Amino acid sequence: MATLIVIAVNFIWSGQPVKACTRAVYIGPDNMVITGRTMDWKEDIQSNLYLFPRGIKRAGYNKGNTVEWISKYGSIVATGYDIGTCDGMNEKGLVASLLFLPESIYVRPNDTRPVMGISIWTQYVLDNFATVSEAVAELKKQTFRIDAPDMPNGSASTLHMAITDETGNSAVLEYIDGNLIIHEGKEYQVMTNSPRYDLQLAVNDYWKEVGGLNMLPGTNRSSDRFVRASFYIHAIPQTSDAKIAVPSVLSVMRNVSVPFGITTPDKPYISSTRWRSVSDQKNRVYYFESTLTPNLFWIDLHKVDFSPNASIKKLSLTHGEVYAGDVVKDFKDSRSFTFMFELPK
Repeated sequence: MATLIVIAVNFIWSGQPVKACTRAVYIGPDNMVITGRTMDWKEDIQSNLYLFPRGIKRAGYNKGNTVEWISKYGSIVATGYDIGTCDGMNEKGLVASLLFLPESIYVRPNDTRPVMGISIWTQYVLDNFATVSEAVAELKKQTFRIDAPDMPNGSASTLHMAITDETGNSAVLEYIDGNLIIHEGKEYQVMTNSPRYDLQLAVNDYWKEVGGLNMLPGTNRSSDRFVRASFYIHAIPQTSDAKIAVPSVLSVMRNVSVPFGITTPDKPYISSTRWRSVSDQKNRVYYFESTLTPNLFWIDLHKVDFSPNASIKKLSLTHGEVYAGDVVKDFKDSRSFTFMFELPK
């Protein structure tokens, strides 16, 4: 462990570029489980919300040898650039969050496995699994390979995923040197970005010895946000009352958010928080807060028709819309966004 801490600290202070995002899981009494995350990015990521019913036929890529499936579960999802799913919760209370990880390497030499596009990877998990253990059992078989073209703005699609179910069980999924590395367990409540997850844990162990009431690191670095989120997600009140638990988790996500408009010329990887989501997995309510609008709003999944014959619905967020409270009725019938598998030519 001491060796890991030395490696992690050297990496953090080497100035390696990291883009910001933070995810944390609250585990309270009486099966109260809540996952919060921030979406931090260098520009407007053009997110919208979609409600997907069960029974949608999907493919992991737009041509050739790919993975195909029909969605078992309906879900609420947030998009990135309306070309991929980056966050969401399905009707069984499984939450999936996609965050940036510069160290991700998906490629293996001479790999002929079926293709899964990075843009639809999160949706694949939400569509097919009710629990983390189900997802891990299937994903660890590594039956497909990830294809990850650059994003439309030229940024690399180097990402890792965190999933959490209604019991509080979590898994962190990272592709390192072409292999899927999985950390599974209720103890994996926090994830940020760089470095790879085992090194993040090592740094956090160091700060646990220091003690959060004595000192916490305060920069926007990934490792500092990890430490603060880890301390505060355990420090907030233990309660089964959603009216207290949800705002408490939201307060943690605000603490680790990057102020809007922050730019650091020599550190362009420090990015403003664009939005925050909080998923109440016990009560199946998905909360959303945009930095540029004044209100928290939410989607109660119990009020959503996820039957196979139901329509896809969209809540537009990209034209200055302002929402408050329960917004299920504000969703409009829509086509799905198109998952991006290749950069437009």
